[in-house]
Amino acid sequence: MQQPIRKVLYLAGLVSPFWLAVALVITGSLYPGYSHINQAMGVLGAVDSPTHFISPLITNYPLGVLLVLFGVGVAQRYPGNLLARASGLLIALHGLASIAAGLFSCDAGCAPETASSAQNLHNLAGLVMAFSLLLASALWIFVARRQGSKGLVWFSLVCTLFALGCLPWMAAAIDVGRGFGLFQRVNYFASLIWVAGLAWALLQRERTLHV
Repeated sequence: MQQPIRKVLYLAGLVSPFWLAVALVITGSLYPGYSHINQAMGVLGAVDSPTHFISPLITNYPLGVLLVLFGVGVAQRYPGNLLARASGLLIALHGLASIAAGLFSCDAGCAPETASSAQNLHNLAGLVMAFSLLLASALWIFVARRQGSKGLVWFSLVCTLFALGCLPWMAAAIDVGRGFGLFQRVNYFASLIWVAGLAWALLQRERTLHV
């Protein structure tokens, strides 16, 4: 793969957390009374949401495309490294799941007594999204160690543990009925910041190789 193409693919990963942050601010501002602290991100695209149409257009779909591109870039960069290649495929899978989560909106309020087929598919896509990036970042603890990149080892470890540590808090927040949105965002952004950090490391390596 040519260097300019690789750079574009890596840049897709680098901008992903910034894209999501801006998209959430925009859609949240268009949803009267929406709480980023207490409400899930999926509520922005729920069938009864005032942002039902726009939310997936500026959040799920473009973010999904960015992560598919970056995942392909990672997999192509390490054709002989099974763990690195697997991480790239997991990142791309995350991107596809993001698109699926946008295509299948959750029901009103995202917490119906009887879930529709779309709600079930939305939940499944969300589950794939959560664990695909978590596993990808965990794999890079070992990939970076083999490469002798201590900084990337620790960065991947911290981001993985941070995202993993938020899961019980998310479950607890569902029980008490508040705080879920906060812990969901911390969990997701921990993984996306890892994506951006890996993208930055790969961009720096490209620069070093072609100086």
